[in-house]
Amino acid sequence: MSEDPTVGPRSGAEPPEGDSPDTHTPDAHTAQADPAGADGVGEPEAGPPAAGDGGGAMAAGGRRRRDPLAAVLIGVLTLLLGFAFAVQVRSTDTDAQLAGLREEDLVRILDDLSAREDRLRQEISDQRTALSQLGSSDSAAAAALAEAEQRAEALGILNGTVAARGPGLEVVVRDPADRVTAGVVLNAIQELRGAGAETMQIDDVRIGVSSAITGEPGALEIDGEPVEAPYVIRVIGSPQDMATALDIPGGFSATVNQRRGDVEITPSQDVVVDALRPLDTPQYAEPDDGD
Repeated sequence: MSEDPTVGPRSGAEPPEGDSPDTHTPDAHTAQADPAGADGVGEPEAGPPAAGDGGGAMAAGGRRRRDPLAAVLIGVLTLLLGFAFAVQVRSTDTDAQLAGLREEDLVRILDDLSAREDRLRQEISDQRTALSQLGSSDSAAAAALAEAEQRAEALGILNGTVAARGPGLEVVVRDPADRVTAGVVLNAIQELRGAGAETMQIDDVRIGVSSAITGEPGALEIDGEPVEAPYVIRVIGSPQDMATALDIPGGFSATVNQRRGDVEITPSQDVVVDALRPLDTPQYAEPDDGD
């Protein structure tokens, strides 16, 4: 039997289909396990999130909250930078203007600034004093009431409606010959007032700005009230000044002596003037409220 040249050692020598060694190479397994392909480029495997999808949302929300704050800070810094630039430009312009002035002008400007500073300091001091005085309504009312009472007493002493006490003189005028006239007594009042007398009375009649001396010697009247010699004048003021005024040559004392009278002057540190004048109600005058 002749052998078929096409049939030979292949019988039983070829592996079965699908069992070829080429189909089980390591490269084939690698290709199946790596879906990225031969280039090695692909999406990485997604690992498990650390805290779920909420972590990414919180990070995005934090960025959104920080963005407005950063914008505000940037705006504030921009405004400050612009203000500083404007101040610097203005200061530079002022310095340039002052540099071009004469010495006399600079001295005048300095004097004006010093005067303005002094006025402002005085105003501040006045306002602080007023504030301290009006710190409370009670203290302010008490201070106003005390000041009003003090003014009322001073006016009462001057117009004769309030009794007074203080240093002064007691003057006794004797007129045995009845030759002291109303004019002589009026001269005594004027000389005492010119020497600083604040208030006085003759006998029991208080002397005021409108007092009138009338009558004949030996029968004098003051404001319609009769007075008799010896006339006693009690006056409050500087004892030395008033005594000097009464004793000047040709003055009150000299005139009384020429009329055969006598004047006795006694200084005292405790003169009481207690005669009071009635307070007249003005008939025509009225307070002016400024309207």
